[in-house]
Amino acid sequence: MIRSTAVLVVLLADMALPAGSARGEDAAGRQPKPITFGVEAVASIATDDPGYFNDTSYGRSAMRLARVRLDVALRLGGRASILAEGRADNGEGVTVAALYLRLRPFPEHSFDVQAGRIPPVFGAVARRTYGVDNPLIGTPLVYQYLTSLRSNSLPASADDLLGMRGRGWRTRYTIGSTAWDRGLPVIAGDRWDTGVEVRIGREPVSVTAALTQGTLSDPVVRDDNDGKQLSGRVEVRPALGLILGASLSRGEYVSREAGRVLTAAPRGQSYRQEAAGFDLEYSRGYWLVRSETVVSRWDIPQVQRPLLTDRLGSWGTFIEARYKIRPGLYTAARGDHVGFSRVSGTLYGGLPTTWDAPVTRAEVGAGYSFRRNLLLKIAVQRNWRTGVAFGARESVAGAQVLFWF
Repeated sequence: MIRSTAVLVVLLADMALPAGSARGEDAAGRQPKPITFGVEAVASIATDDPGYFNDTSYGRSAMRLARVRLDVALRLGGRASILAEGRADNGEGVTVAALYLRLRPFPEHSFDVQAGRIPPVFGAVARRTYGVDNPLIGTPLVYQYLTSLRSNSLPASADDLLGMRGRGWRTRYTIGSTAWDRGLPVIAGDRWDTGVEVRIGREPVSVTAALTQGTLSDPVVRDDNDGKQLSGRVEVRPALGLILGASLSRGEYVSREAGRVLTAAPRGQSYRQEAAGFDLEYSRGYWLVRSETVVSRWDIPQVQRPLLTDRLGSWGTFIEARYKIRPGLYTAARGDHVGFSRVSGTLYGGLPTTWDAPVTRAEVGAGYSFRRNLLLKIAVQRNWRTGVAFGARESVAGAQVLFWF
């Protein structure tokens, strides 16, 4: 499948390139290399995380990860290129995380089209693909923390949902698959979606839009529900060191497996995830400050009593800061929270209760560059999960080494 996709991308690029296309020389008049490679190796170790606070949608811990990543860029003349990313995680074999064709039909203008398994449009964190871009080891909760909601297994009632509250690492429901499995994060920051993306402009304003197979919480390679997601982002750079971004998305998240069971449900309709996000980055002198807030809502079926009468909502926000103490040495901190809307059932005394357990994290750490491309990080987390007995709070300490060229 991967090999045939790559061949198809090459053929499409050859068809798209006119004869005698621009040479694409750089400012010094040198011909760019036709193929370039980049390698990043990451090794992270950490203390136990029995509350699964750092588990990701790939079923791995963000604090315990050994990853080798290979980036490849193949130029096809002056107006097109193929970009790919391969990953080998924890010795489990190589996967293709990205594979897409980028067309620049007007090289003199800031306009490009990308098709395939494409970079994310929504938000800022998932667009920072390199480990060195993260001053700490953990991932912001809204991009990583597993909620109790799934795409292929849905709750039939409010009690069904509340019974899995705070159990996103292993959950199941009565509609669709009844197997135990991981829940969805608000945004799956470790996975890219498949589709077509258009970008216009660069500075001071850029606009990006994409049509993809999956959703923010569940990117896919193959369509699993006959639905699509539309997402967009506007980025503004009004002053030196300041970046402001706003994002929107809407897509169908319920898989075909669960959707077949819902055909006779009272709300015979599409079930969507909708999200809005706002992000900020400001750098000055030795300081770098970033913040992001994401609000998301999921449609949910009304099947059995007590009914889930409203959409399920969540909101997540974080703020992080990095300060350079001296060349090669910095310290950093992040405050993080994800909250959820309330539903009413017969559990929890019949009182309105958040449909999942709110979670908060504080993480502090430091990094030291032994050389330009070798970085050591250390970090300590404190995690809190509200309103549940299991895994209510814990601390995790870790270290990470990054090497790239």
